[in-house]
Amino acid sequence: MNIKITPNNLTKLEKIFDEAKYVLRFEKGSFLSGYCILEHKKVVVINKFLNLEGRINTLIDILTTLPLDEEALTAESHKLYKQIQASKPIPEAGEEEGGAPEEHAAE
Repeated sequence: MNIKITPNNLTKLEKIFDEAKYVLRFEKGSFLSGYCILEHKKVVVINKFLNLEGRINTLIDILTTLPLDEEALTAESHKLYKQIQASKPIPEAGEEEGGAPEEHAAE
């Protein structure tokens, strides 16, 4: 998705996670993909050393893989979320749908 790399757009992406009841944390760690998702606790941990562009791209990547309650989103957030979902690549025949192997799910 072509989204401008601005602090305001980062804030809009963070707001989507907040409205969907996900805790978004920026922490240091050795994340191969730049993030870790603890699905059962609805926590997303982003590598705090990512620059603005890295944070935005990582949040977009996560939003294409997480199932969110769209009814909990405000109109502005819902519109941005739908744009992100519409731009996600369609898996080709033989590919599994789901996250990258670097993602970790814990209880």
